[in-house]
Amino acid sequence: MDTASSTYRAHKCSKCPGDTEYHCVSCPCDLCPQCKENHVKDLQTIDHDVVSHRDKINYIPTQEICVRHPSHVYTKYCEPCQVPVCDTCSEDQLHRFRSFLYGQEQHEILNIQIAYKTKRQQHRGTIHTIRSEALFHRPVLLPRIKTDFKTCHTEFSRYQSEMLTKAQRLKNRINLVRKDFMKNVFCDFDFKHRCLKQMIEMSRHIVSLQEYELRYVQPEFTFSALQFLSFIKTALPQINLTLHTSQLSMTQSLNKEDVMESLSAIQITERGNRRVGNQCLLKLTSGAEFHQSLTVTGVGRCYHISCVTSDRVWVSDYNNLMLTDTTGVPLHRVEDLCPGINIGLHTVNSESELIYIDRYYNINKLSKTDMKTTTTFIERTDSTWEPQCVYWSPSTGDLLVAMYKYDTKIRIGKVTRYNQSGQLTQTIQNDNTGRGLYRYPHYITENNNGDVVVFDRRAVVVTERGARYRFSYTGHPSGSGLWPCGICTDALSHILVCDGITDTVQMLDRDGQFLSHLLIRPSGIFSPQSLSYDVNTHRLWVGSGANNTVVIYRYITRQDALTDLNPATADVMESLSEIPTTGTEKPQQGNQCLLKLMSPPKLLHSLTVTGVGRCYHISCVTSDRVWVSDYNNLMLTDTTGVPLHRVEDSCSRLYGLHTVNSESELIYIDRNYNINKLSKDMKTTTTFIEGTDSTLRPRCVYWSPSTGDLLVAMYKYDTKTSKVTRYNQSGQLAQIIQNDNTGLGLYRQPNYITENINGDVMVSDHSAVVVTERGGRHRFSYTGHPSGSGLEPSGICTDALSHILVCDDKTKTVQMLDRDGQFLSHLLIRPSRIFRPWSLSYDVNTHHLWVGSWYNNTVVIYRYITRQDALTDEHTPRPDGEALYNSTPAVEWR
Repeated sequence: MDTASSTYRAHKCSKCPGDTEYHCVSCPCDLCPQCKENHVKDLQTIDHDVVSHRDKINYIPTQEICVRHPSHVYTKYCEPCQVPVCDTCSEDQLHRFRSFLYGQEQHEILNIQIAYKTKRQQHRGTIHTIRSEALFHRPVLLPRIKTDFKTCHTEFSRYQSEMLTKAQRLKNRINLVRKDFMKNVFCDFDFKHRCLKQMIEMSRHIVSLQEYELRYVQPEFTFSALQFLSFIKTALPQINLTLHTSQLSMTQSLNKEDVMESLSAIQITERGNRRVGNQCLLKLTSGAEFHQSLTVTGVGRCYHISCVTSDRVWVSDYNNLMLTDTTGVPLHRVEDLCPGINIGLHTVNSESELIYIDRYYNINKLSKTDMKTTTTFIERTDSTWEPQCVYWSPSTGDLLVAMYKYDTKIRIGKVTRYNQSGQLTQTIQNDNTGRGLYRYPHYITENNNGDVVVFDRRAVVVTERGARYRFSYTGHPSGSGLWPCGICTDALSHILVCDGITDTVQMLDRDGQFLSHLLIRPSGIFSPQSLSYDVNTHRLWVGSGANNTVVIYRYITRQDALTDLNPATADVMESLSEIPTTGTEKPQQGNQCLLKLMSPPKLLHSLTVTGVGRCYHISCVTSDRVWVSDYNNLMLTDTTGVPLHRVEDSCSRLYGLHTVNSESELIYIDRNYNINKLSKDMKTTTTFIEGTDSTLRPRCVYWSPSTGDLLVAMYKYDTKTSKVTRYNQSGQLAQIIQNDNTGLGLYRQPNYITENINGDVMVSDHSAVVVTERGGRHRFSYTGHPSGSGLEPSGICTDALSHILVCDDKTKTVQMLDRDGQFLSHLLIRPSRIFRPWSLSYDVNTHHLWVGSWYNNTVVIYRYITRQDALTDEHTPRPDGEALYNSTPAVEWR
């Protein structure tokens, strides 16, 4: 083979054109030295395992020649001696003698490659810390040290001068003490025999003071600054004049308080290692970024989570407490968990040991070594108080326990603090007026500033480290209400809290001021229930209250973290982003030129539908005919309310179970969960889509006027997952919409479905309106006005101007959104004779809106869109700029 003409490929960095020297096992990818440094410091990849290429291929450097036996090379390693050896060394008599000398029969000789791997594995954590933390902190610390060094000499000279002055003053006062002592003792011989013992003690103490004086004040300052400060730090506590002067008569010009004041005026602050504040190292990202999700086997829901490491977490529901890794595989299960408590009943200490409340309301500690040894850390002694939630404090090592008891049928709560020995050190129960702070604490945590944060019943209650009440947070805006769920704090002292009312994760500052909705009804979670913050990787673990899903997010990054590949790449990407893209704008709909909004909406007609008790869903057929359904009945009626036809086999207890196609044929879900089509003459029923999976059931349907497709939202009972399916006019499956771009489920339990003019698919799901584009990509989720304030959506439809109309049972309104999910107005507030609007249907021919009632069998028809050039009896044309969504107030009909 001609090696000269052979082709060799050099390894290149995966992120830049540089030569590779390192390999990331976790990604995997190749890295040059600069990219490696950025990789191990970036919080997104901080826990990745980065090794050199030499370690990757198990390469051992060129073998070295043994210094004792030049004809041999080092192949082994002596563990007790901690030196490399060759084959001859291991048999050497001197080496054996050393073994005998140290009481060992034979030194343990290891293969040098195995020894190298073992040693590196032992120091792996240290290497990782140096790479990801020490090297990152260094450029931040060095400028501060240099600044301090410049000012140190000036400051110390000033302190030295002050201490010399105080020392001279102390010397003068000691002389006065001696003079005063001699005068009072020797002028009265009767006093001498009573003070002889104290005179001896005082003389000794004065000698010691003189010794201190000689060391404080000398002709030349012979001590270094640090030696001096170190000496007085240990010497000053030994100086105590109280005992020796209490029985002596002293002049008014000198007393013990003056002397002690002089001695204690020099303040010495004990300092630890220099640390960098998180404010200098960390910053918030523009929003929460998805990192990873996992499905936890062994639990039904994630009521509480406690992060152990970056890849292990404890998760609990009502009856189970499981340790799992990031794959969701269960690693251990706690058997004696306190049952029936779905709140913060466990935590993890600095030793990665689980601390939890057992079935007898004792607080136990589980050993991390064998996962078998359980010790009782705090035993329950008072049967009237029940511990509800626990939190181990990383800053103090204390354990915070929130408890409650029934007292004359009134719940009373308190927070107790225990030190590392399990001794009670503090109780927090009342505010400064004596009123109880807590009713029923659910979750507890502690902030960086020492504040104790408790998610109590309908409020977050915060007290300072000394137990003084600081504030209570009751929702945004203040007083809007909270439903207690998980709570935690982060490295920037933010308070993060899950709210069960709005299905959001809210971010507050340390003083309780609302900052933002960090997460709003996250995909795959829908109802965030539990939180845990990883202080090492700065990742947020969020558990679901609807299923067994845990999702990990990043919303904090490092100040100097580099996310671009290199400056050259960043410049190219920036240049590309400035190039305008043509052809992406959607053409304006013709209806924008023909139609406009009216103000206010006009009530046209109302009807009472015979044969139904409520109007859960309506499907408009013509301008005078409509299908109306409740839980058990599906009726066709006209505008007089007279029933024209009743479907016998419709599925009960579904909401959006029917729709009407362009041929005025009814499409509905029958009791066997087939999707049937009823002919216009009401005689022939055909099965359009047959239900073949008993666990996958359709919940709502909608026929698309623009494509002729049928949209069906389905729910799978065994996995508790939902999806939207699209069928063409032949009944063939054409599309499935189920997950967002991160792979998390979009829907929790869909009730109504519709489609907009631009092709967007809109689902009225649990607590949100979820909108995806025609291709299935998630566009947005609407969760109320203002965003994240909470929504209980029911009926939904769109109009000829691409508005989205949705009934909100929380506010009893019909809300109007634009096609992008921006709130425009409350179109109707408690409409006349309805009060609780529940179902909607828009007539594309007459532009009338049909609104059905939850409370009764009333349907009301409104008109809120008119033609641009149409002149109605009660409304005159308005300028084009005066659209309803600009500043039109909501209309309330009474």
